[in-house]
Amino acid sequence: MWGVSHKDKQPMFINNIQAFKQLGQHLADPQWVGEVFSEVIERQYRENSWFTPEFCRRALSGIGQMLEPEALDAYYVKYQDIVPAEDPRRTVAVISAGNIPLAAFHDFFCVLVAGNDYQGKLSSQDKRLLPVLADELIRIEPRFAERISFVEKVSNFDSIIATGSDNSARYFEYYFSKYPHILRKNRNSVAVLTGEESDDELRALADDIYLYFGLGCRSVSKLFVPKDYDFVPFLRILTQQSQSIAQHHQFNNNLEYQKAVHLMNKLYYMDAGTFLLVESQNYASPIGMVYYEYYDDLEAVNRRLTDDRELLQYIACRDPRIAHAEPFGHAQSPTLTDYPDGIDTLQFLWDAAAIK
Repeated sequence: MWGVSHKDKQPMFINNIQAFKQLGQHLADPQWVGEVFSEVIERQYRENSWFTPEFCRRALSGIGQMLEPEALDAYYVKYQDIVPAEDPRRTVAVISAGNIPLAAFHDFFCVLVAGNDYQGKLSSQDKRLLPVLADELIRIEPRFAERISFVEKVSNFDSIIATGSDNSARYFEYYFSKYPHILRKNRNSVAVLTGEESDDELRALADDIYLYFGLGCRSVSKLFVPKDYDFVPFLRILTQQSQSIAQHHQFNNNLEYQKAVHLMNKLYYMDAGTFLLVESQNYASPIGMVYYEYYDDLEAVNRRLTDDRELLQYIACRDPRIAHAEPFGHAQSPTLTDYPDGIDTLQFLWDAAAIK
């Protein structure tokens, strides 16, 4: 372990955090965001119509909140006692997913704050926004210029973080298992309802479902509901809350396809306008659908979710009997310490750097 006294540590960690703090201050300024990102957002949307301007701006706003001064100060305090005495400087390859805008940012942040060089292989679906943020970070702190690279193929790295599907994870394991690594697979998110939720909580849950078209690993794709649950208030709120995606061509194509399949096969569904609610024991629902499952015993639900923890990214519930649950509406607003798959990325990077 990197156990040294605070006074002996070089200032790398806090200086890196200060640079990101300035970046966060820029992102908190709507005028700056508009001037810097308007053109690139439109270009990204033309290349990938799932990344609407609304959702790209929301992703940038979320990063701005993530990088608020108080959040970064708390992050520094959390790790100040285990900061390496010397700049660890290793090259970390990062292969990123492209399911939602700026999915690569959190790993980008962790690699650089930890004092490493970032070698990023961005998804072709999400290749425009992060390089613009990187350019601004370099303007704030020029020494990052030699620590940030975007590549078509990763090579000559010391450790690797790779995010993808279950299929790509097998590829990652084959090629990268000899390196210190974090290899992420598919995960899903769920909500557990008790029937006592307020309209505000149901509106927050609707956001957890529809934002980014439900394509994120933190997007709620499955509901657990008590027997005899009254879906009418939730269906009404979900319909109202998700109107911004109602006219999206590709989303509607998926939705109409699922409707046709269910109608032809005489399968029951509930229609919320932009989403179909379908009963299923599975976690991963197709685009335009949300699964639900009835329960009799909340403790049994908790046991199941605990057993399936490695399949889940986020659990929303108001009842404290559900372990690891978070409030409704937080799914698409992760904090700096909401690490994907529950693996502390910063700790991993420093541990990997310590391996000779």
